[in-house]
Amino acid sequence: MKVSREQVAENRRKILDAASELFRAKGFEAVTVADVMKAAGLTHGGFYGYFKSKEDLIAQALAHVFERAAASDTEIVRYAAKYLSPAHRDDLACGCPVAALGGETVRQTPQARAVATRALRERIERVAASMENVDPAIARREAIGSWSALVGGLILARLADDPKLADEVLKETLAWIDGRAIQHS
Repeated sequence: MKVSREQVAENRRKILDAASELFRAKGFEAVTVADVMKAAGLTHGGFYGYFKSKEDLIAQALAHVFERAAASDTEIVRYAAKYLSPAHRDDLACGCPVAALGGETVRQTPQARAVATRALRERIERVAASMENVDPAIARREAIGSWSALVGGLILARLADDPKLADEVLKETLAWIDGRAIQHS
């Protein structure tokens, strides 16, 4: 039975959605191709009709999740308030792929690293461009610093097994970013 192009595209999207959630929740190594295909509601045997290897899936899942995140708010304080929320901290599977997978992506294929690098570059450029009436070099520095604080703050809040400390890290990182934004407005 031949599958339509539309069904192939839908199956591919299901696989990428499932993989991106599982990878963020459990890490690259803990997730098998069989896990991804089961979560996508498809048979394991069909995997190689969509991807060359698990490494190819990793790179394409990263591209998929970064592409979906690209449309997010670039006004840094408004974005930070959502990003540094307890709900985002607690939702590994649907949260920031950089905070969930950045440390692991370093050890992935050049293709996966290139996808992550491109997403990082685009995020920095979008945030810097959103800073009106700010010298471009300062806007870029602020975008890099703010993005680093966001990701680092989220990772540290997820790391802490003390809920008060985790909440404090989120709150104080947001306050720091807000203070930086006030300086440049």
